[in-house]
Amino acid sequence: MTTKKQKTERKKRKLEHWQVIALYLMIYDVIAVNAAYFLGLWFRFDCTYSAIPGEYLSAYLKFAPWYTVFSVFVFWALRLYNSVWRFASYSELLRIGLSTVITFLFQIIGITFVIQRMPMSYYLFGTIIQFCLITGIRFSYRFVLLERTRKQKEEEGPLHHIMLIGAGQAGQIILRDVERAKEPKGKVCCIIDDNPNKWGRYMESVPIVGGRDDILASAKKYKIDQILLAIPSASAAERRDILNICKETKCEMKILPGVYQFVTGEVSLSKMKDVAVEDLLGREPIKVNMDEIFRYISGKTILVTGGGGSIGSELCRQIAAHAPKRLVIFDVYENNAYDIEQELRSKYPHLDLVVLIGSVRDTRKINDVFETYKPDIVYHAAAHKHVPLMETSPCEAIKNNVMGTYKTAHAALKNGCQRFVLISTDKAVNPTNIMGASKRLCEMVIQTMDKISRTGREDLLPLLGSHYEDSEEALAEVAATCENPGANGERKYRTEFVAVRFGNVLGSNGSVIPLFKKQIAKGGPVTVTHPDIIRYFMTIPEAVSLVLQAGTYAKGGEIFVLDMGAPVKIDTLARNLIKMSGLTPDVDIKVEYTGLRPGEKLYEEKLMAEEGLTKTDNDLIHIGKPIPFDTDEFLRQMEKLAVVAYGNDPDIRSYVEEIVPTYHAAKDDLKLHGETYKKLFNKATENNY
Repeated sequence: MTTKKQKTERKKRKLEHWQVIALYLMIYDVIAVNAAYFLGLWFRFDCTYSAIPGEYLSAYLKFAPWYTVFSVFVFWALRLYNSVWRFASYSELLRIGLSTVITFLFQIIGITFVIQRMPMSYYLFGTIIQFCLITGIRFSYRFVLLERTRKQKEEEGPLHHIMLIGAGQAGQIILRDVERAKEPKGKVCCIIDDNPNKWGRYMESVPIVGGRDDILASAKKYKIDQILLAIPSASAAERRDILNICKETKCEMKILPGVYQFVTGEVSLSKMKDVAVEDLLGREPIKVNMDEIFRYISGKTILVTGGGGSIGSELCRQIAAHAPKRLVIFDVYENNAYDIEQELRSKYPHLDLVVLIGSVRDTRKINDVFETYKPDIVYHAAAHKHVPLMETSPCEAIKNNVMGTYKTAHAALKNGCQRFVLISTDKAVNPTNIMGASKRLCEMVIQTMDKISRTGREDLLPLLGSHYEDSEEALAEVAATCENPGANGERKYRTEFVAVRFGNVLGSNGSVIPLFKKQIAKGGPVTVTHPDIIRYFMTIPEAVSLVLQAGTYAKGGEIFVLDMGAPVKIDTLARNLIKMSGLTPDVDIKVEYTGLRPGEKLYEEKLMAEEGLTKTDNDLIHIGKPIPFDTDEFLRQMEKLAVVAYGNDPDIRSYVEEIVPTYHAAKDDLKLHGETYKKLFNKATENNY
């Protein structure tokens, strides 16, 4: 009976497959090195064995055993028996060449000085033949496997016919990856590059057929169904121009994210990503001074309200990466808060993270948060933002956005917070809906709070609307705190209040991109409110970078505005998404116009006409000069607005109009700002986006 120990010993004695192959190679090499120099002698004498002089043949035979042993030793020392030859490349070829040179020198010195001098052609032909035989057997194995893989891929199913854009180093790496990859099955049929010097030439046997003007014709000629863009050094505008041509081919498109992957050596087929809408916007990403942000955030306690939302969660990610003393996430929706909590605890196990559930409308709760954790910096991202929903629930927009901002800012002021950053929107400019008007009111709250912070008149601030949601005991407790703010009744810092205003965020909750994608997946129709509607867009990381940078620039009372480039036509956005899915608008997927929704206007502005712009150290970030208003009168109006909002008065819009003079009905928008709209519309049309 076989014991377990005997089975283990038998397994140890069994040779691995590669060791068997190495043994066969060694036997082959013994034959090859001897055959090579014999053939060299044979060629020297006109390929006639009988013509070879006896002394040369005798010298060859005497030296052969010594040469064989030496050659096998050199091959073993240079690892020619344990390389994975199916992946043989330049490294293996270099080592074969080095082994040939070493054995050639040994042949010359050994046979010449020990036995006798041989004809020069013997050395020359012998060396060349040996190199060919040693190299041929090894690289033929790789060739056979590649050919077998290619045939298997052809037999298993139809290949992707791929067009590669970019004949540089990154393109060459992607090309080789495609040839080696089992999945996805594909064949690069042609290459596009704007360098005329490369046209008509070949890279890895694939023709470089021309520049970007040849994309459409080549796609048709080679029956292309997939396009890979591998130009990591291209600017955003260049990528946009190329992709705008590619999307007309109805091919699947993938892109190498950027030059960072190229520098770090992360260029590969697996790193290619699907082309996203932001790739077609053609604007360079915002560049911020991360060192400045790091110095500003590091070692501080940060509070993010609405920390589970699209902007709030990205704020938490970037803040967590900059070594804060403590990060406090405050959100009313526990599912979102839980998701970001789990993500951050996994990625930053040593982060002092506190996650709290509550509403910014709850005076006692928000004051308790500030008293307990004493945040140095607050990023206020908690808000209702859906325009149509807020049009049907205007009082909720005021209670959550305006009163919530007021209560949070009030608590920050009373507890000695250093800086308060409000997340605002371009919809606050000349608002035509209650959501935009509420955000303009939030900006006015921030400006008021900053003025009061400068003058030290915080004792005059009312507790707006608090009596609707808090008990008398709680109000008394909060009032006592307000009369004696901070530790020992002294505030350590003057709180600096600022607002950051930007446009629509790509991919955020409720944005048009996810909606359009769902509609396309269902087979349509894709619904656009108006064929001429235009918007400014930015990515979530850009928005957050702006917010963080604004925190470092803040001196108090500013409204920071991002230069978001050219506006985007939503109709073009929808049609491009359809094309990027390989479908034809109005043929495969219908585009329907549903009409402007309540409170929606054709275009958004970044600044009011009365606001001027000043530059910051970042060319893409500007500061709008605050519009002056009577803060005392504003606070009295806010008290009245709180009563109206908490009383759910259906006529609340008229009260908002009294406080925000730029708020007007959507139907009057085009009349009031027609010329501005025409300029923006023409700019969006010129950029085809």
